[in-house]
Amino acid sequence: MRLLSSIVFIAAGLILFLETGIAQESGYRPGLFFREDWKEIPAEIPLNQNHVNNPSLIVGLYGPGKDSIKKSHHDTPVDDPFYIWSGLCTGNWAVTLKHKDHLVDLSRYARVKWRSKQFGFRELHLLIKLDDGTWLVSKEADAASSDWRISEFNLADMHWYGIDMNTITEQKPVLNPDLSKVEEIGFTDLMTGGQSIACSRLDWIEVYGYLVRDKSN
Repeated sequence: MRLLSSIVFIAAGLILFLETGIAQESGYRPGLFFREDWKEIPAEIPLNQNHVNNPSLIVGLYGPGKDSIKKSHHDTPVDDPFYIWSGLCTGNWAVTLKHKDHLVDLSRYARVKWRSKQFGFRELHLLIKLDDGTWLVSKEADAASSDWRISEFNLADMHWYGIDMNTITEQKPVLNPDLSKVEEIGFTDLMTGGQSIACSRLDWIEVYGYLVRDKSN
């Protein structure tokens, strides 16, 4: 079974590689660069690499609250997902994912989708790291919801701020950043946790962008 799963992942990766290249060269919108929906294993603090389902991805934790980010799950309701939860975070926090081998071009028609649920006036922002080391956080965000909700962001429509990754606080606006070589993609609500009544939850994330064939190009 594990061998079959590995073959499926390799085949999917090859298809992604070919389709992304074809899309970029022919002018089509980009395909799926990666999806992460977290392993269905017991809840744990903090979130770590063992919880990452996609073998091509590396998780990154940032900010003073990084050691209290939880990979959570509940037995009820029975369809409760395995998700990232900020409710116990003792300070501002951020979670990112990066591909082991490739950067991604998030210019033009790139987009990000995720399924999330925020409580207590939390708003979940998109966070990216450029290949030159620049960090950006989006002005646009996914607001509070009474239940799980799928949201989609068109990168071309977004506005950006710089961000201090030590404190996870936004800085000055950054106009028209070059998103053609992005190394990490993630999320933050720019706040500390407030238990279940003031927190952010993320079930899964999908990134659609043009694959940059290797990190040196």
